[in-house]
Amino acid sequence: MYISNFARVEDSEKIKAFIQAYGFGILVNQIYGKPWATHIPFVLEKNAANEDILFAHIAKANKQWKSFQEDQEVLVIFQGPHAYISSSWYDHENVPTWNYAAVHVYGKIRIADKATVYKQLSKLVDKYEAGNTNPVRVADMSADMLEKQMNAIVGFEIHISEIHAAEKLSQNRDEKNYSNIIAELEKKGDPDSMQVAEAMKKLKR
Repeated sequence: MYISNFARVEDSEKIKAFIQAYGFGILVNQIYGKPWATHIPFVLEKNAANEDILFAHIAKANKQWKSFQEDQEVLVIFQGPHAYISSSWYDHENVPTWNYAAVHVYGKIRIADKATVYKQLSKLVDKYEAGNTNPVRVADMSADMLEKQMNAIVGFEIHISEIHAAEKLSQNRDEKNYSNIIAELEKKGDPDSMQVAEAMKKLKR
């Protein structure tokens, strides 16, 4: 993706934290010469070789997985909060824009074996069940149901080759206009605007 110099993020720990926080991504590859995308949750972790990998799964009925063995590179897109920025918020004439944060991850897919898929599902469920009053655990599911569900999915790991990260948060504005953008976003009060305002505050701390 195109990234302005002021919006480029290269801090690997910050990028990893972003992926963990906004793990519901979009898997993109080519199917019969056309782009194909699937919206699925991912988990970022280290493999046995201490390399960062993404793991996830898709429905076996989704034909996207049939191209995984062709060793083609895939793209995973992670999108954070975003908000419209009105040029009426500046003290000078300008054009409206959009503030956002996003990470693009490139890599090669390896289809996982059944034992690995079980571990992947357990970690994924544990991550998103954390904090629930009565958390669901894969280990507590009946053998028949678990077997049926696992036979209906394809689990995989993505071995990361490249990461592009952008955080466009009005860093190119002076202090006065920057502060006013935060104030106007907070006035709007919707979740995305509030999250972008908070991200802008953190950026200047």
